[in-house]
Amino acid sequence: MKSLPILDLCVIALYIIGMIAVGIYFSRKNKNAEQYSSASGSIPGWAIGISIYATFLSSNTFLGVPGKAFGGNWNAFVFSISMPFAAWVAAKYFVPFYRSTGHVSAYTNLEERFGPWARTYAVVCFLLTQLARMGSIFFGISLTLQALTGYSMETIMLITGTCIIIYTVLGGIEAVIWTEVVQGILKTLGAILIIYLVIINMPGGITKIIEIGQRDHKFSLGSFAPNFTQAGFWVVILYGFFINLNNFGIDQNYVQRYHTATSVKEAAKSVWLCVWIYVPASFLFFIIGTCLYAYYQVNPGMIDPVKLQVAAERLGAGASAVNIRHLASTLQPADYGDKVMPHFMVTTIPTGLVGLIVSAILSAAMSTISSGMNSSATVFSEDIYKRYFKSGNSSKQTLRSLHILTVIFGLAGMGCGIAMIGVKSILDVWWQLSGVFAGGMLGLFLLSIISKKTGNMEAFAATVIGILVIVWMSLSYLIPNQYSYLKNPLNANMVIVVGTLTIFLSGTLFSRLKNKRLNITT
Repeated sequence: MKSLPILDLCVIALYIIGMIAVGIYFSRKNKNAEQYSSASGSIPGWAIGISIYATFLSSNTFLGVPGKAFGGNWNAFVFSISMPFAAWVAAKYFVPFYRSTGHVSAYTNLEERFGPWARTYAVVCFLLTQLARMGSIFFGISLTLQALTGYSMETIMLITGTCIIIYTVLGGIEAVIWTEVVQGILKTLGAILIIYLVIINMPGGITKIIEIGQRDHKFSLGSFAPNFTQAGFWVVILYGFFINLNNFGIDQNYVQRYHTATSVKEAAKSVWLCVWIYVPASFLFFIIGTCLYAYYQVNPGMIDPVKLQVAAERLGAGASAVNIRHLASTLQPADYGDKVMPHFMVTTIPTGLVGLIVSAILSAAMSTISSGMNSSATVFSEDIYKRYFKSGNSSKQTLRSLHILTVIFGLAGMGCGIAMIGVKSILDVWWQLSGVFAGGMLGLFLLSIISKKTGNMEAFAATVIGILVIVWMSLSYLIPNQYSYLKNPLNANMVIVVGTLTIFLSGTLFSRLKNKRLNITT
């Protein structure tokens, strides 16, 4: 650990002050809840597209993806390959559907189709997903800044979280979108800068990186065998398609942005713009991971401090130096992948540029967390507070409640981040948690818009079955080994796939059986 030079600290401070200033600027426009939540439908499609891209490109991507590529291969890039397929469905069906309803919440339609229970269930799943997402991002950013400053991860989360809360509460969705436009550009430039710095410091340059990458199979997309027990190509592309369908189709972060567009065409354009930027941008982060792997293969002694740090964390306080060194010698790249990029920044990147890259990582975290706080507050206000408590609030009262809820969800996200301290892989944790929470929500949503004949009872029964399947798939690892035949044999990323299909197919089957019985009766 080392302290950042004054120049880098000034760069970071200027960035944070700039983001807060944007929030203050847009606070003058936020006179009512509609402006706060949907910007009164005044944002151009290109800005929304970059904003959605910035939300996708969180610090989980900035740190987690290079960590995965460093510790393994390019298997996780298959997630990005799946995005255009989900985007086509979203642009053709989901965007026009939401624009026609006029509801700012993605979940109001579920109550109209199946009743209050469906809406409440989806809202709970969404809020849990957002807390998991915000927590993993808070954890990722604190991991980087801890390596650079030496401050505790809890302190870093508190400081960064407070800044994010301030500009999100002040500026609303319009401030979130326009700051994300800046952040999307900044974080992309940061990725390109890191690649350049690795290459110029690498003996042998690009040729050596490719040579080492090919030798150790770092460019592999995973096994193409139809094996769903491991995270091969087919598991990740299925996971990616369903989770991106969830993102574009029922995630309030994205649905809320559709309402900020000036037209349906502009909203659909924003989805495709996000995809065409995100896919090559995510490719850059896999390149970073492979470049760092090659760099530390050529300079193995330079990674030893990271290994020692991880070993000390695992053994805990009081561990002897001998035991720490022994454990460090047995660690594999996958065990410390998330810590490699912060270490490279500390030891290699020149003064001044570190501040720019940290600002890029901060922007990756701030954009996703701020949109998560804003959308969570909007959903809770529309679907819980107004629905069950006070439906007759004035616009000013609703705006005040949105401000309070934004603060509450920001603090809750920080708490989740603190709870994640010590996890092995940011990306793995986020993928697993999002798959668990999103599976039932997506299945119910697809049932509501595709299976028109499915009624309330059929949807409820299908959802109960889907939840039981998701709980079993997620927790069956707790079953004792003597009953191993009862454990889930599939990879954890298959939870959203199986959960979604279980609810959709069960609901469709129940509705057909009901209609068949009615036809026989009549």
